[in-house]
Amino acid sequence: MNEDALNMSIRKFLKKVGITSQREIEAAIRESIESDKLKDKSSFIISVQLQAPELGLDQKIDGKIELE
Repeated sequence: MNEDALNMSIRKFLKKVGITSQREIEAAIRESIESDKLKDKSSFIISVQLQAPELGLDQKIDGKIELE
């Protein structure tokens, strides 16, 4: 196993996840604001599921996003 190649591959995947996730979250927030779904809310709970079946990896990551 080439540690450098592995590290670069993981970083590339995480960059893709980060960029895509931010874009999707921002779009969902804008849509929710326009339809008043987030009216009177200053934050919301969010989660993501990280899975790699071949590795036996199934990890839920929870968080909170502040709007103000």
